[in-house]
Amino acid sequence: MTELLPPVERAVRASVDDLDDDRITLAGMLFEAAAALERTTVPSIEALGLTTQAFEALLRLARTPEHRLRMSELANAMTSITPSGLTRLVDRLESVGYVERAMCPSDRRGSFAQLTESGMDVVLAVIPQHLADLDEHLWRLLTVRQRGELEALLRVVRDANAR
Repeated sequence: MTELLPPVERAVRASVDDLDDDRITLAGMLFEAAAALERTTVPSIEALGLTTQAFEALLRLARTPEHRLRMSELANAMTSITPSGLTRLVDRLESVGYVERAMCPSDRRGSFAQLTESGMDVVLAVIPQHLADLDEHLWRLLTVRQRGELEALLRVVRDANAR
């Protein structure tokens, strides 16, 4: 099999022992936990005709002062979307009346995504079941101390790897 690898890759090939590295295990568990949590929350979001990306964008806007963010800030805050993907997402949210675009007065090239009243209504419609899902699949599994520790640790990882 190594004959298929270029010479440089052959020289730095890992050993079998590296497969059990704690770094791989920790990252894998983080990804698995996030994926499992997403699977448990998706049905209540999709029941109202939203994708998880649409809900994330609307929720981020709802939790922001003035319920608006610059498009670039929203793109940076989103977990799994490219800037061009965000543009298409905001186009779709705008077409159903959940978001409006507004020009940025300090930067004529920039624009804001502004949550509308209808957008806030749909977020508020999802939240009760979303909170119930989070209670069942995350919150109740951890003690108050563990929740605080987990939040602090995740902030360290997130902030160190911010785009």
